[in-house]
Amino acid sequence: MSRYRRARGSTFFFTVVLADRSSTLLVDHVDRLRRICRTVQQRRPFETVAICILPDHLHAIWSLPDHDVNFSSRWNLIKGGFSRGIEPQERSASKLLKREKGIWQRRYWEHAIRDDADLERHVDYIHFNPVKHGLVKRVRDWSFGQGILPLDWGGDMRDVSGQFGE
Repeated sequence: MSRYRRARGSTFFFTVVLADRSSTLLVDHVDRLRRICRTVQQRRPFETVAICILPDHLHAIWSLPDHDVNFSSRWNLIKGGFSRGIEPQERSASKLLKREKGIWQRRYWEHAIRDDADLERHVDYIHFNPVKHGLVKRVRDWSFGQGILPLDWGGDMRDVSGQFGE
């Protein structure tokens, strides 16, 4: 069994991805996802600092209660709760053996937020992600997120020219 180093601290950035990167399941069932997140949050408290739900993945920043870094159980409950009632996707033998529906990638990416500057960078990343993926021209036009930024943050991409790398 693999050993994965887990981040320590109380505020974390996450990227959680569907198995099928061409899927729109998350925005198609966004109310279901929000309901599951609220239910898990009531059972295992955490604060959502910022979140952006895209068609095939989501980014979130959570603050966990003091002395609690067990975000993996929370994600397990969210992913499992969301998957229940959704038709199974095409699955590998390994996913069938583990009784997985093939909806989510098995793992997710987490990053412990180090300081205020790191938090600011990750909040900016979350909010700009729909523009980066070409889903909208302005951050404020994406309705599948929440966070701490004003409505006019990020401006209007129609006013921006030039080449930008990642």
